[in-house]
Amino acid sequence: MKKCNLHVVVQKIMCIFVPPQHSTIGVRALILTDKEKDMEVIKTGIEGVYIIEPRLFKDARGYFFESFSQREFEEKVGPIHFVQDNESMSSYGVMRGLHFQRPPYTQSKLVRCVRGAVLDVAVDLRKGSATYGQHVAVELTEDNHRQFFIPKGFAHGFAVLSETAVFQYKCDEFYHPEADGGISILDASLGIDWRIPTDKAILSEKDTKHPMLNHFDSPF
Repeated sequence: MKKCNLHVVVQKIMCIFVPPQHSTIGVRALILTDKEKDMEVIKTGIEGVYIIEPRLFKDARGYFFESFSQREFEEKVGPIHFVQDNESMSSYGVMRGLHFQRPPYTQSKLVRCVRGAVLDVAVDLRKGSATYGQHVAVELTEDNHRQFFIPKGFAHGFAVLSETAVFQYKCDEFYHPEADGGISILDASLGIDWRIPTDKAILSEKDTKHPMLNHFDSPF
């Protein structure tokens, strides 16, 4: 039996159902959409830090999207092997961070907010980096479906902007409490606008004890 090229068949079906008012250019655009990848990777102002936007497929039932593809991530970002997934739930005003794991247990993270909204931040702690001490901040929400990739050598933290937020992490190293590290999330010298009034901020006791950046010796 002769083999059928499934991709070609799918393209033909798409063309059949294009409404007559669409031009040839419109048909071509629809076919090209079928070939697009399922995520857009956006470079930020700091090397190695990326914002990832998935492609949503919506209809009357709701939506579907591919939240992670090992193949596509490695094509567009780089090699990765995630070994642990975490989830946290927090209320408005909670600030978590700025955390990292020391070598040899450094972590990269791919994070997203699946309920509510957070301001997510990565701070460059790589010695010798042209952007040392600088940060990238991005709002992650249940509606924009954005994800944020924080590579090794960065401190990470977030502030909850909604009534509650459910936050998910993918990590490429297991949690090692003995390698815990951090810098102060309240360090004004970092220039981060957390969008939370000081009197509404909720921090753990542990997170109030991290050093300021100017008193910090980076292990990276």
